[in-house]
Amino acid sequence: METSEIIKKVRKIEIKTRGLSQNIFAGEYHSAFKGRGMAFSEVREYQYGDDVRDIDWNVTARFHRPYVKVFEEERELTVMLLIDVSGSLDFGTTRQMKRDMATEIAATLAFSAIQNNDKIGVIFFSDQIEKYIPPKKGRKHILYIIREMLNFQPKSKNTDVAMAVEFLTRVMKRRSTVFVLSDFFVRPEVREHGEAFEHALTMCNRKHDMVAIQVYDQRAKILPDIGLMKVRDAETGHEMFIDTSSKKLRLAHTRYFMERQNFLQQTFTKSNVDWTSIATSDDYVKALLMLFKQRG
Repeated sequence: METSEIIKKVRKIEIKTRGLSQNIFAGEYHSAFKGRGMAFSEVREYQYGDDVRDIDWNVTARFHRPYVKVFEEERELTVMLLIDVSGSLDFGTTRQMKRDMATEIAATLAFSAIQNNDKIGVIFFSDQIEKYIPPKKGRKHILYIIREMLNFQPKSKNTDVAMAVEFLTRVMKRRSTVFVLSDFFVRPEVREHGEAFEHALTMCNRKHDMVAIQVYDQRAKILPDIGLMKVRDAETGHEMFIDTSSKKLRLAHTRYFMERQNFLQQTFTKSNVDWTSIATSDDYVKALLMLFKQRG
């Protein structure tokens, strides 16, 4: 993509997503993702029922009567976006590619974060860590992130969500709010994949506040009856012809999608991770608002 084209796209995404974050999401985001740390605010005289562990012994000694430290919730958050850049995101049959929708959602979350004076960082992943952008504040930083999302060329086309989540758990020392954006093409029929995925989510969510956002295309769920069709696996490059006029094949396709969705639902529930699933033909604004309201 040429530089001028990227700048135009960045600007277009900024206008749309910044408006959404200012007008729609600001209050919902604030209440859904509260600061989790406690910061020292002031001291006051001890009152009956106060925790003795909060006594400030230096002030108490100075004034010869007990004083306690008062803490308030630390509002500032660190927000991390874990963004899947594998080959399967380069697919879309309706309004847009999965990657385009993921970019818009990520930009909306990023602008919502800076509205609340939060830092924002990004990890691009495939089946390896493709790029790590440390958390910072400010519009300039977000525009850099959007540029990277639009123009990033991953080294690998494959996906390993568990590996990316484990990496984040290791590198992020401070408690953060983590959004994972992916199509979550985890294969439940391979037991080790499922176990590694669940373990990684559970460990990460104990340390951080994690939210999963699945972006998928309707064709992953329902195949149209259009006769013989050539399909290509975006991650492996494998090509084959399938006969979509076969009702049996179309039902098997839908059944496999539903099995994967049930697996994801169970895994996110066991790991205590909030999640939402958005088709490229859906309105992601409604889906995000619903997710925020559930958490608020």
